[in-house]
Amino acid sequence: MTLVEEFPGVRVRAPGKINVYLEIGPRKDDGYHDLATAYQAINLFEDVVATHSDEFSLALTGTVDLIGVPVDESNLALRAARLLQRASGYSGGVHLDIRKEVPVAGGMGGGSADAAAALVACDALWGTGLSSRELHDLAAQLGADVPFALMGGTAIGTGRGDVLNPALARGRFEWVIVTNQIGMSTPATYDEIDRLREEHAGKIPAVHETPSVPASVLHALRAGDPRMLADVIHNDLQAAALRLRPDLGEVLERGEAAGALASLVSGSGPTLAFLAESKAEARALQQALESAGHEALNVSGPVHGARIV
Repeated sequence: MTLVEEFPGVRVRAPGKINVYLEIGPRKDDGYHDLATAYQAINLFEDVVATHSDEFSLALTGTVDLIGVPVDESNLALRAARLLQRASGYSGGVHLDIRKEVPVAGGMGGGSADAAAALVACDALWGTGLSSRELHDLAAQLGADVPFALMGGTAIGTGRGDVLNPALARGRFEWVIVTNQIGMSTPATYDEIDRLREEHAGKIPAVHETPSVPASVLHALRAGDPRMLADVIHNDLQAAALRLRPDLGEVLERGEAAGALASLVSGSGPTLAFLAESKAEARALQQALESAGHEALNVSGPVHGARIV
């Protein structure tokens, strides 16, 4: 008797992420931007349980506000299941139960984690037997962050973020994240960075046609040294996010005043990430931010990518 025969469903857990470094290239003719990023998977997880069905459907629960998460065919997890069905020739459907922990529309890849988990879960449930390479290729068709949610750990992403190379990261990095009830549109943030660059042309450093992650970031990750990492974390989208949401800047300042080694907007925002020197320092920072009225979580990374649990 196989595992799938013995149990009615397959449960997969996939992580959210923080971009500890993010450089954005110029807008290309197709409207997209090349980028270079250092991803780190953190211990906020999305759980997806896949069970056999004649149709495609899903249900949502979670510890975060689910307003705005689609439950129709536009949901990225259902799109992942449909994509796998077409690629494998499987004739049935699936029901997905998704439990979300990653803030919605927060720049932390929750929807991408759902999609990665759905690919792994449906592959196991249906017995399609796709290779890791084939799953990665399908993930890349769904969005730039989906392949990393499959891989997990720490990785360097280039192209649109989907060309991945694992990066060695020693030890554990402690973060405090501050969530926000008002999500941000990733396309709007990218549009804003283009406007800022046009407005300040000649006054800001040249935008690299081919973005890259500096060696100093890789050295800090390899050393497992939060102070080294604090000196080099960066997000090109931060200025655009703060232009759209000036209130986020006040929270960044408050976190640094409360002891964070460094702070940054996570991805396209609005979630904010604060790097702490130790678990104890992270807990103290979390308490300080909560006392100031913010919803703060202590998370750590790196953690594994999408896997059956």
